[in-house]
Amino acid sequence: MNEKITVMLGIDMETDVGSFTPFYEGVRNGTPRLLEIFQKKGIAGTFYFTGDCARQNPKTVEMVKDSQNEAGCHSLFHETVGDELFPIPGEKPLLPEEVPFRLKKATEWVNEVLGERPKAFRCPRLWGSTAVTNALEELGYDTDASYPMYYYRERFAPYHPSKEDWTKEGTLRLLEIPNFADMAMVSKDPGLERDRDQWPLFRTKGAGALMQHIENYLGFMRERGEPAVLCFYFHPWEFIPCKRTYRYGESAVTPKRFITKGCGDRAIREFTVLIDRLKDKGANFVRAADLFGMYAGEQ
Repeated sequence: MNEKITVMLGIDMETDVGSFTPFYEGVRNGTPRLLEIFQKKGIAGTFYFTGDCARQNPKTVEMVKDSQNEAGCHSLFHETVGDELFPIPGEKPLLPEEVPFRLKKATEWVNEVLGERPKAFRCPRLWGSTAVTNALEELGYDTDASYPMYYYRERFAPYHPSKEDWTKEGTLRLLEIPNFADMAMVSKDPGLERDRDQWPLFRTKGAGALMQHIENYLGFMRERGEPAVLCFYFHPWEFIPCKRTYRYGESAVTPKRFITKGCGDRAIREFTVLIDRLKDKGANFVRAADLFGMYAGEQ
């Protein structure tokens, strides 16, 4: 008998290779490939646009809006809006007092292109904070899919956060959606435990390897008596061939190999296998908006 599994596929609509290039080739060329898969498989997810991405790619926003998928927000320029978990050169987090204005502006930019206010949010790199969730509450957002399960290791299913500490349960209307990590494995990364986070295993080692970690998580949740909600994050640039080095202006960026390994056709194949394997387990694929509806009765 299949256990109840809820899957939310979140697609982060940002510049190629995250914050490290100014290009949108993935958004323009990878998004249609993803939407085709979603349509063929009869599933839907949530596409999180940075404000800049939405402004520069209105046709892509329209494509997502015209599909059965949800369009959300992913900050203004893929900046660090929450608490920094580990240092990135050239990236400094916003001060907490800057967060409300920045998220308001990001929301306005996505709204201008989308034609409606986004209700779903995700922080770049899953770096959220109490300042972020409180600002989202004020802006009328329904969901935030920023909690990195691998790092805080306290919340494993959707919850309503506290206004004093976003990692604790509280009374906010906002629904916080933790991102999948293998909480049953033995981490070899003391402190950070980033190896519990399974991105981008689907394309570097294959869907089968990822499914092993999913099975671990399902067993972990079964033992705790908590609902199995698998929230994933992917990027459209993963579904087109990536360069080893990106050159622009007076600089060049060569990402670590795991960042771009398996991008393109392999990512498409393994992503499709992943969906099929989850469907075989009876998974219900939802948008962030659907999850909010499922948990709305708790507040």
